[in-house]
Amino acid sequence: MSTSAQPPGLLSAEQLGELLELTKQADSVELKMTVPNAERPLAVTALGLDPLDAQIRQVYFFDTADLALNRRGVVVRARRIRGRNDDSVVKVRPVNPTEVSTARKSKNLSVEVDAMPGGFVCSASMKATLGRTDVKEVAAGTRAIHKLYTKEQQSFFRANAPSDLDLDDLVRLGPITVLKQRLRPQEYAGRLVAELWLYPDGSRILELSSRCAPVNAFQVAAELKAFLVKRGLEISGDQQTKTTTALAYFASELAT
Repeated sequence: MSTSAQPPGLLSAEQLGELLELTKQADSVELKMTVPNAERPLAVTALGLDPLDAQIRQVYFFDTADLALNRRGVVVRARRIRGRNDDSVVKVRPVNPTEVSTARKSKNLSVEVDAMPGGFVCSASMKATLGRTDVKEVAAGTRAIHKLYTKEQQSFFRANAPSDLDLDDLVRLGPITVLKQRLRPQEYAGRLVAELWLYPDGSRILELSSRCAPVNAFQVAAELKAFLVKRGLEISGDQQTKTTTALAYFASELAT
């Protein structure tokens, strides 16, 4: 629930204390970093990225035309995934884990800390698995948006969204095509994932991420940095977030 005004990659003592406290209460930590556009060809070569090895996904967001949910810290998303069932999520961020103690009794709610160069944020996500055609039907307008979300997710939405908004009041923002590749480099023991988000205007974001148990977060962060440096990748600088970029793009399209 903090973003840093420090130079990229550095956190103040106060922020480190906050991060430590959050990791104690989280279910997982995901280390994330976006690769600068100029470094993308090097990353592709250094990590052996291959689109033919990637899983294809289509990502849809739902919000108002002026992004009222985003301003409230609420993300409503659904995905189509090649070879797998669709899924949906209602996410709230930033969040203090103590604020979702009741919802956390559900096995479908997870609390995660996303840590990136220069900052971090804690989120709570209520997830559900869908049928393989559900999202496509909503995108085609033959199925209501709320049908993608369980009663539990809808309750979580109402608890965090503006009181005058229902799921079916939202507009569809998307899709965005995503290529996701799981990497298993010998020099890195953790789980490493590369996601390439392809936006309709031709822009792209390449994100590298590694999820781990909170107790291992600082060790894994050090190992990941060492691995990337060994491959010639020293990633720092401003970080683009996939969701924020997507919402801003589609909101601007609606405004024209």
